[in-house]
Amino acid sequence: MPDRERPQRPSVEERRRLGREARKRVPRGSHEGWRPDARRADPLVLLAAQDMSRIADLVPVRYGRMAVSPFTFYRGSSAVMAADLAGTPVSGIDVQLCGDAHLSNFGLYASPERTLLFDVNDFDETLPGPFEWDVKRLAASVTIAGRGNGFAADATRDATLAAVRSYREHMLAYAELRDLEVWYSKVAADDLLALVEKTTGVSAAKTAKGLAKARGRDNLQAFAKLTEVVDGVHRIREDPPLLIRVVDQIDNQVARHAFAHYIHTLEDDRRVLMERYTPVDIGRKVVGVGSVGTMCLVVLLEGRDDDDPLLLQVKEAGHSVLEAYLGPSRYTNHGHRVVAGQRLMQAYSDIFLGWMRGAGAEHRHFYWRQLRDMKGSAAIERMKPQRLLLYAEACGWALARAHARSGDRIAIAAYLGLGDRFDRAVADFAAVYADQAERDHERLARAIAKGEIAAQAGL
Repeated sequence: MPDRERPQRPSVEERRRLGREARKRVPRGSHEGWRPDARRADPLVLLAAQDMSRIADLVPVRYGRMAVSPFTFYRGSSAVMAADLAGTPVSGIDVQLCGDAHLSNFGLYASPERTLLFDVNDFDETLPGPFEWDVKRLAASVTIAGRGNGFAADATRDATLAAVRSYREHMLAYAELRDLEVWYSKVAADDLLALVEKTTGVSAAKTAKGLAKARGRDNLQAFAKLTEVVDGVHRIREDPPLLIRVVDQIDNQVARHAFAHYIHTLEDDRRVLMERYTPVDIGRKVVGVGSVGTMCLVVLLEGRDDDDPLLLQVKEAGHSVLEAYLGPSRYTNHGHRVVAGQRLMQAYSDIFLGWMRGAGAEHRHFYWRQLRDMKGSAAIERMKPQRLLLYAEACGWALARAHARSGDRIAIAAYLGLGDRFDRAVADFAAVYADQAERDHERLARAIAKGEIAAQAGL
């Protein structure tokens, strides 16, 4: 193609210059401070606003889970931090944000080729925005987790710095790769084993055991755990209020329409596969912390016969908590927003990802995915200092890879630089913001104790 016909796009050097210029406008050290504004929104008011669209009998379960510790409060209060981040300095370099990148929203899952991967695994709040917001959300979660586990201040800071340093160093590495190399990059289970052995110098047997356990958490294991045989047919096993059959409350025609709508959003080959399955039962399941109270369904399907089961999860998708500060999503269906964000950020995504619009006057939005496909999550609250540090490094790596796919990795790398100024600034921010999260958690606990907020503990 003659030069005059080539599309104009920034050169690598121009992209580096963009990052360096952003650094001049918003110095890396400017990220270290945070102070609650005098007009800071009441965190309990922000949370109560979300309750308005949630299932009323599950809202006390949500607060019961959030009240357990500052870390569980933090997990459920992405709306609060989104409001706080809106007033912080930003570089102006955007990526596809996870929107809720705390430690518990990373984990293991299987690729379509059955390779065990480690990646971001929650995208309910995904939206394009400043890359720093995800990094700060992750860093603060490390600090809160370290404090909650009783670590010394130095050990907590080391783990927090490890997360940010890992993000920066991997982003620098991704900036040197070709576009296709970045797109094909992944964090595999074997990479985690190598990271453990390299850092500790000892066998990664404990990590390997956890990986083996994740491989056993597949669709058939979920089927055995969540279903039972009633009158000769498989049905979802109830465990009120955490899992309740709702098939009798959902008209068969509505269910068939919803399933057909969902199948229509799949790729052609996967649509052919899904057309071989028939929904036979539906249950309402409580999951997570921040999601409690939103509609979440488990759909039992049968393929060839009743010995060929498939369990899918159908999760409600509302407005991202980031939209109030970054503008509305370009997707009219929030299920579509979640699916698109997940496909963009993850190395490989669930082959059953799709979306639909619910029936009825409310027209709620939903996305579909496989309920359990070698999924594994870490027990953050039981981690020792070295284990948390390694896990924080892995999360920083996975987040950098996701951002490198969706944003300008070269500009971000130039902004971050070779030194640790950004790392230290974000770690300082994390310490200050962790103080605020602890105060907010105490405020929730007081409101529950006074009877101002109903909470159901132990679920």
